[in-house]
Amino acid sequence: MAKWSFNDLNESAQILSSSKEIDIHPLIAQLLFSRGIKTEKEIREFIAPDYQRDSFDPFAFEDMEKVVARIDKARKNDEMVVVFGDYDADGITSSAIIKQTLDLLEINSFVYIPDKRTEGYGMNVEAIEKFAQKKVALIITVDCGITNIIETEKALELGIDVIITDHHHVPEILPAAHAIINPHAKNAEKYPFKDLAGVGVAFKVVQAIFQRLMPEKMQLSKWMLDLVAIGTIADCVPLIGENRLFVRYGLIVLSKTRRTGINELCAVGRIMIDEDVIPDTKKVSFYIAPRINAAGRINHANLAYDLIMENNVVAARDFALELEESNTERQKITQTVVDEVKILAENMFAEKKFIFAIGEHFPIGVVGLVAGKIVQQFNKPTAIFQKGEKISKGSFRSIPQINIIETIEQCGKLLEKHGGHSQAAGVSVANENLEKFYEKMDFLINEKLDGVDLVPEIKVDAELDVEIINFKFLEDLEKLKPFGQGNDEPIFAIRNLIVREKRVLGSGNKHIKFFLSPTNGEPKIFEAVSFNGFEKYQSIKEDDVIDVLCNVQKDEWNGNKKIQLMIVDIKNASL
Repeated sequence: MAKWSFNDLNESAQILSSSKEIDIHPLIAQLLFSRGIKTEKEIREFIAPDYQRDSFDPFAFEDMEKVVARIDKARKNDEMVVVFGDYDADGITSSAIIKQTLDLLEINSFVYIPDKRTEGYGMNVEAIEKFAQKKVALIITVDCGITNIIETEKALELGIDVIITDHHHVPEILPAAHAIINPHAKNAEKYPFKDLAGVGVAFKVVQAIFQRLMPEKMQLSKWMLDLVAIGTIADCVPLIGENRLFVRYGLIVLSKTRRTGINELCAVGRIMIDEDVIPDTKKVSFYIAPRINAAGRINHANLAYDLIMENNVVAARDFALELEESNTERQKITQTVVDEVKILAENMFAEKKFIFAIGEHFPIGVVGLVAGKIVQQFNKPTAIFQKGEKISKGSFRSIPQINIIETIEQCGKLLEKHGGHSQAAGVSVANENLEKFYEKMDFLINEKLDGVDLVPEIKVDAELDVEIINFKFLEDLEKLKPFGQGNDEPIFAIRNLIVREKRVLGSGNKHIKFFLSPTNGEPKIFEAVSFNGFEKYQSIKEDDVIDVLCNVQKDEWNGNKKIQLMIVDIKNASL
């Protein structure tokens, strides 16, 4: 059973809500205050971000002038440029916006996305040698490259300049690139926001190119924000600061996107998006991003990239249908591997603090997804590996108490390649080092988690009185959108609700809905829904009195509006 941890709300924050300029519910002001947004100015900028005002100068990156100058040189000298991307949604969207910008400059260029199964993550020497044969003069990496020291040296040896744009953890020794744009690098100390996704970093390059080389076409860059939003949401970076700005405006652009491929993807996937239905972050993270990611996981990421760039409706529909098939296959494969790893987790690793599973038959395209699902269920750092003939490749997902990339770096001498973030990373390990690697990681994680309570914890933003739950409160709550990593949708506790009715939703006894009313006589009935929650909550009976953790949302259908509680957890009110 999860532990409920309640937020300490500062009563003084209510003073902010009395400002005529802000006009928000006192509880919403308290929530913002607890998230570090404490002044009237900060609140105004948070609930009403302005693209021009709040977007940082791309030239605050020390190397940005060098980037623009080198790209301009490629244009003037009619050089061939390759955009070296990554095979996930962040990398694919990054590749697309850089390619689109180079096309507007009429620079000869092509996008190269490696095969996840045969090439792995980041640049590789074989690809660079092929670029040299094609007379490539410049490589621009997106969402990768910061650890590619040997590959960058090879490119220079072959007369190819390298510009690295990346957002991953920066190692002590950097590649000898012509320029590096990474918010975590020492040469980016003046850039005020550090949490950009790969596509956010790529978009800063796009902004710089437009400012210097195409100022008259600056408006065109804003039409790329649909892809910036998709990549940013998909990569699970914090939706604060500039990320929040890009996603807020990007979702609006997505609702009226001019991209034939995206429209066909949504049509085939029955994802409702138009100017009257601006998508939220959940629609992107649960429906759009997984379909884009499915290409690299099952076949090749070029399928998703080609879809995004395709302008012909017939061709785009074919790509979208193929992608839909890949996504369905990805779901089935992922569940099969998850079921197998769950058995290991419940037996071999039941008393361990670190789950480590290896299988020759584990498809490399889904190991990250599987690791994420295992972490969600068992709340332990998890590594899932595909074992190869000589080299094994794996993905890690972690818990907040463990910075997984820093832990991995302590095992650096045992690794072939590695990279990632505090909560997600990937590595390649020679098979003869696998056991040593596991043992050292297990030791480091156990040392760090010694005495730490690993019972899952749900952080509750506030207790909510039923009297204040109305549409005006919801309007104020929606000013906090877009929700996501770093700006989670608020979780409220509502106490002492009577179960008036229980219904099973959908086929297969998966979902459940409760009709709840307060015990204090307040004449309200709340609909509370839990998707995939039937098994967890089926024992709750009519007339039970319960405490509910939930998100409070507005549900609209055919012009009718109602307030709906999305269940996060339930406890018997007597507990």
